[in-house]
Amino acid sequence: MSVFTHPELDAHELVAFHSDPSSGLRAIIAVHNTRLGHSLGGCRMWNYESEDEALTDVLRLSRGMTYKAALAGLPQGGGKSVILGDPRKDKTPALIRAMGRFVNSLGGKYIVAEDSGTSVPDMRLMAEETRYVGGLADAAAQAAGRSGDPSPATALGVFIGLKAAVKAGLGRDDLSGLRVAVQGLGNVGSRLARHLHEAGAKLFVTDLYPPAVERAVKELGATAVGMGEIAALDVDVYAPCALGAILNDATLPLIKARVIAGAANNQLAQPRHGQALFDRGILYAPDYVINAGGIIDIHYEGAHYDAAVVDAHLARIGTTLGAIFERSRRESRPTAEIADRMAEEVFLGR
Repeated sequence: MSVFTHPELDAHELVAFHSDPSSGLRAIIAVHNTRLGHSLGGCRMWNYESEDEALTDVLRLSRGMTYKAALAGLPQGGGKSVILGDPRKDKTPALIRAMGRFVNSLGGKYIVAEDSGTSVPDMRLMAEETRYVGGLADAAAQAAGRSGDPSPATALGVFIGLKAAVKAGLGRDDLSGLRVAVQGLGNVGSRLARHLHEAGAKLFVTDLYPPAVERAVKELGATAVGMGEIAALDVDVYAPCALGAILNDATLPLIKARVIAGAANNQLAQPRHGQALFDRGILYAPDYVINAGGIIDIHYEGAHYDAAVVDAHLARIGTTLGAIFERSRRESRPTAEIADRMAEEVFLGR
């Protein structure tokens, strides 16, 4: 496993590896850029097929957090952490505490929060070992109904962004009757599906966890489809809400949707796939722009939470996407490329 020559290493400031034999912890923390402030990013626990896959994931995710924070207008940088293991089988209090000590060893360069495979209770346990934990709702946030779970804000931000993409790509303000394929019904995907249902959209859904699909069919009137079928459906919008690299050489030729707007991170397997979407006339909402609601929510939870202020900031996701879409049209360049340049103008000052 190479690090300095890894293709996803992108001027990262720090990549730290840690193992704790007594708890079984094997983890990586990557800090991409801290020019705007401390790095913040979730801790993902996943049953990676290899250590190299875990390294690739943490490098890509941490970079995305820098760009996400920049375009979300937040005074922070990008970082991420991954724990190698099955969260359903391998996660223990001892392992989570060990992860907290690992975070603490970096002295505040990285602030941890929840992500796939970890939870708010896990973050509270880490907070017993380190003060560098985000997403723990203060009294004001709890009074506003926030628990520290960023999923509701992420889903709302994606819904706002999806509406902006539909307006730009399909010329529609009304989502009634809009056909949307939602891939992944986890904490964010299921909430996004509910927002879409309430707006009158017709849903097609898939997930590796059958009960989640059954619930969407029963409660939202969704149509269940196979995981291998979802990208090829004849729909208006394709919303990837599971893991990344779903827009790749195999799936791109199948996509019939004219708009792609979903919550998953790192949806493009390679930057060239953004160009391929642009060439086909498919409007892509860059993932780190549309799914920024969670870090926006976390930012305010430690600053005397005001729900109205948070909601106003979430609404800016649609405004930012609108600017990206317009600049893409004007300059005839892919939206992903435009988003990168706009983010770099913020955190690199160029």
